[in-house]
Amino acid sequence: MTDFDSDFGSVDLDRYNSRRSTAYGNRGMVATSQPLAAEAGLSVLRDGGNAFDAAVATAAALNVVEPTSTGLGGDVFALYRTADGEVGAMRSCGHAPADATIETVRGALEEADEDELESYYPESRGYAVDSDDDTDDLEMPFLGPHAVTVPGTARGWETTVEDLGRKSLSDVLEPAIHYATEGYPVSEVIASHWTGAEELFTDAHAREAYLFDGESPDPGETVTLPELGESLRKIAEQGADVVYEGEIADAIVDEIQSAGGFMTHEDLAAFEPEFVDPVSTTYNGTELYELPPNNQGLLALEALNIAEEIGAGEHDYDSAERIHAFAEAMKLAFVDGHHYVTDPEFEEIPPLASKEYARERAQAIGDSPISDPQVGVPNANAEDADTVLLTVGDEEGNLVSYINSRFAGFGSGLVAGETGIALQNRGASFSLDPDHPNSLEPRKRPFHTLVPAVAKLDEDDWMAFGVMGGYMQPQGHLQVVSNLVDYGMSPQAALDAPRWRYREDGTIGVEERLPAKTKLARKGHDVGVLPPVMFGGAQLVRRRGDTLAGATEPRKDGVAIGF
Repeated sequence: MTDFDSDFGSVDLDRYNSRRSTAYGNRGMVATSQPLAAEAGLSVLRDGGNAFDAAVATAAALNVVEPTSTGLGGDVFALYRTADGEVGAMRSCGHAPADATIETVRGALEEADEDELESYYPESRGYAVDSDDDTDDLEMPFLGPHAVTVPGTARGWETTVEDLGRKSLSDVLEPAIHYATEGYPVSEVIASHWTGAEELFTDAHAREAYLFDGESPDPGETVTLPELGESLRKIAEQGADVVYEGEIADAIVDEIQSAGGFMTHEDLAAFEPEFVDPVSTTYNGTELYELPPNNQGLLALEALNIAEEIGAGEHDYDSAERIHAFAEAMKLAFVDGHHYVTDPEFEEIPPLASKEYARERAQAIGDSPISDPQVGVPNANAEDADTVLLTVGDEEGNLVSYINSRFAGFGSGLVAGETGIALQNRGASFSLDPDHPNSLEPRKRPFHTLVPAVAKLDEDDWMAFGVMGGYMQPQGHLQVVSNLVDYGMSPQAALDAPRWRYREDGTIGVEERLPAKTKLARKGHDVGVLPPVMFGGAQLVRRRGDTLAGATEPRKDGVAIGF
């Protein structure tokens, strides 16, 4: 088996041997990756808000207490079922600047000095840039001003509460403002991830915003983020317009342009969230709903369709045959989805989630691994991205899966002036190949890994769920759904179960405690053990009749809490 190295922190989650139960309640339930954020959402439910109000309150609190994975400089998405039975989706993800073209970005790369190029392409992400390299051969920068797309978070929060909630934006931002200005103790996994900021942030104002005497905080250390708290206060008082047309917009534009980027005030002012129709399929009697392109929801649906066609869930749970079947289904979905999924306003996307197509693709799967499958978006840089996810259910019957992300950790390495807002690097998912479906174009939205989900397990049995972590997301959905549907696990057991993940290099990463790893290698798979933090972050809230059940990711700091 292959040995893997990881720079994802030193927290040894395997040292714990604790047990966690599914949480139950009937008036409200919040599940997310940080307990203080879950409490923020629960407080809004107790105060008369609904699941959508609580989702925004939780997301905003996560911006403060888990800034390593999310922030106002990123995007936000929702998949939900309302109390009256509507299944819907909201997408609030920004586009590339109008002046950002393949030609202008390549021109900027030609003018960049060696230090700038090295900062755009970090060695920790597998890049090796030499001063003699031809800039025509360079990929889309992973960090820096050219990787920044318009942030969708603030406008998405506002749209969520105004269109679906009962509270004001000001009300639901109160807990986050309190944590930012009054302080909170940093939890263990988040402290481990925070260490990356010491290398990422090089500008003085960025280091001032997120480091403390030049260092990341220790677990349990109480910190404040006053600049971020002030930005949240301005949004509470002035609405999201301050981010897109006001003084925060000025800071964002100034930061990006001073670093050589192309973002303008017009780019920010032009942004609006959208409500979209989910894409769906059925898997062994369960209806699954995912976000359509430019998100990778189609990948999860195609993989589930192929897995159903080949009977993947009929194998014994601890067998190598089960993992082989699901992993092969996932490989084929990656090949198709990561080639075709892009902004649908720029490219037509084939019906990857159809049952007929799954039957055709399933014919390629046998007893041995498929040789040389390729993830179809070359260097999309999304494999190990991180994000936050939360799920909420309320007494009325609303369920929501809500995702907020800057893409990779703290994002691009840029912080907008004195706002404390770290800007995302989602533009790194564009291609500088003009013939690729996901090629960079003005005002185009990049391929997006984020996929909140909703499922109907029975007539009065629904759940909102998701699994964070770049390319782990669709294969996390595959595993969690199968654990529940095929193997009858409880919500928490479905999240606790050991995971596998198909990697871009063709290997299969597994957790140490996965029983079948040796037999999987004997079937011809290149198998390697990865640390638990590499297998995503799942959250789940399920409503069966009048009872809410919550489950949270054991590989994170989080909690599922109800009342």
